[in-house]
Amino acid sequence: MPSASCDTLLDDIEDIVSQEDSKPQDRHFARKHVVPKVRKRNTHKYLEEEDSPPSDSTIPGIQKIWIRTWGCSHNNSDGEYMAGQLAAYGYKITENASDADLWLLNSCTVKNPAEDHFRNSIKKAQEENKKIVLAGCVPQAQPRQDYLKGLSIIGVQQIDRVVEVVEETIKGHSVRLLGQKKDNGKRLGGARLDLPKIRKNPLIEIISINTGCLNACTYCKTKHARGNLASYPIDELVDRAKQSFQEGVCEIWLTSEDTGAYGRDIGTSLPALLWKLVEVIPEGAMLRLGMTNPPYILEHLEEMAKILNHPRVYAFLHIPVQSASDTVLMEMKREYCVADFKRVVDFLKEKVPGITIATDIICGFPGETNQDFQETVKLVEEYKFPSLFINQFYPRPGTPAAKMEQVPAQVKKQRTKDLSRVFHSYNPYVHKVGERQQVLVTEESFDSKFYVAHNRFYEQVLVPKNPTFMGKMVEVDIYESGKHFMKGQPVSDAKVYTPSISKPLAKGEVSGLTEERFALS
Repeated sequence: MPSASCDTLLDDIEDIVSQEDSKPQDRHFARKHVVPKVRKRNTHKYLEEEDSPPSDSTIPGIQKIWIRTWGCSHNNSDGEYMAGQLAAYGYKITENASDADLWLLNSCTVKNPAEDHFRNSIKKAQEENKKIVLAGCVPQAQPRQDYLKGLSIIGVQQIDRVVEVVEETIKGHSVRLLGQKKDNGKRLGGARLDLPKIRKNPLIEIISINTGCLNACTYCKTKHARGNLASYPIDELVDRAKQSFQEGVCEIWLTSEDTGAYGRDIGTSLPALLWKLVEVIPEGAMLRLGMTNPPYILEHLEEMAKILNHPRVYAFLHIPVQSASDTVLMEMKREYCVADFKRVVDFLKEKVPGITIATDIICGFPGETNQDFQETVKLVEEYKFPSLFINQFYPRPGTPAAKMEQVPAQVKKQRTKDLSRVFHSYNPYVHKVGERQQVLVTEESFDSKFYVAHNRFYEQVLVPKNPTFMGKMVEVDIYESGKHFMKGQPVSDAKVYTPSISKPLAKGEVSGLTEERFALS
């Protein structure tokens, strides 16, 4: 095999791996259509301690890797898949950045601050002489940026080849895989869903149902990275859900850049997918639907209301409005007007009593007048959204909005503060004190004082840290409320219901390993 210097830039892995060489992907994932099943727990070779390799070793598969992910749940799912494949191959996934031989940095391009953190992490890794692999939307959208030169990149649709990229980076090569997955010329949703994975939370499975979208919002950089809509087939998504429940998952999050557009490229729809998924959700487990833009959900309002009333689906929907000014929405190319958004919200609030509607708002978009902003303030005052993501506008390089005349920075900052003040002026949960609720416990609070649960409407309920509650459905009495949470006291004689059909995987354990694949290692 020809050698390559450390600063050689390779367009693809095949530049240094000949056709006769077996690739890690071939050795581990040759059986493309194996039906996933839970691997027996008595085989934990990937968890066994091994002697640390010499510091100058270039033997791939034995190094320690630190993975950092920024951004949305779709990006987090990609990070979990990359961690799983690397661990299955033999790499050690570490939470200690300084102890790692290689940093895998999985980026987000939505806002300037997220990219700044990404850039600073690259600089720090270089200062500490770490090997670096870059992933996510930043390098996918703009791979030729100066600060990315000479570094290995794995594209958002190539995450099933992360082992190859890490292998070659460990050897000193710079590799870039940025292509798209296609079948007979048609773009696919991305890498296979049955790949090994390490869930950040063993109780929660994040499933990306499609990648890309059908819009062309003038402020959006993610479109440059994720591209146009490409959906996974329903049967593959249902199989992934089934596998997750077999591995002890009790909550599934469906995610994408726009879940409402799901299936339009493959002749199906979001309601069709959801009806199939609810058939396989065990009693007591829950499904949470991700973000959907108003234009596509308008077509399915009746069906969506029925689904959101299903006992195993959270009555929760994230519908970004971004602005309550039709003029601003037109400049954003959002493809709906404020009346469309209100129609969706009003219909769902009527048909799904108590539903939680979350939304996003951008303050200071180019051309936004004070009158435009006041329309947005009125919308928040009218609907009193319990979950509101307020974002000061940041012009992203290469987007049409970056070329528009900008609102002065101090004005954007002030509008962001003013809207935040309105949001914090009301308590959305105070009327729920005294209620008895069923909640699903899935994680620990940031301050480690409580367990975090969610009720039927995906409202956060803090409960006492009783280990028997984790992963269970518990009945509680609400005794206190805050801006973003409620506190619940478990009912003394209530049954603690276990929704999962099997014991959850241990934290850090690899999901999706089959007996067949394990035999190949």
